[in-house]
Amino acid sequence: MDDKIKFEMEFPIQASPSLLYNYIATPSGLSEWYADNVNSRGELFTFIWNGSEEKAKLLSKKSGERVKFRWLADDDTQYFFELRIQVDEITKDVSIMITDFAEEDEIDEGKMLWENMISDLKQVLGSV
Repeated sequence: MDDKIKFEMEFPIQASPSLLYNYIATPSGLSEWYADNVNSRGELFTFIWNGSEEKAKLLSKKSGERVKFRWLADDDTQYFFELRIQVDEITKDVSIMITDFAEEDEIDEGKMLWENMISDLKQVLGSV
């Protein structure tokens, strides 16, 4: 298997950090934009798209700030995906920072997927 390459993206988003955190850290919030359905049992999250399931382990979270997951398929690796809320100290502008990994020939596809998902999140938040 090829080594995956880390990539990061930033999306300005007009929403309060506390509201945004509910959408990135809870199964009900993630079900609104990230997957068709999300269930959790402790640290294990099950993401469901079109009837197929992917499981991820919640590696860490900091209330109001970030969540970090690792797909179970990547369990023996250092790969993860993280959603982080960033607030500019001066302007108070809110951004969502995405950190993810993809194989070299899939980075553009991975970025496009995140762009589409964050677009869905903005619609749910009324931040379009």
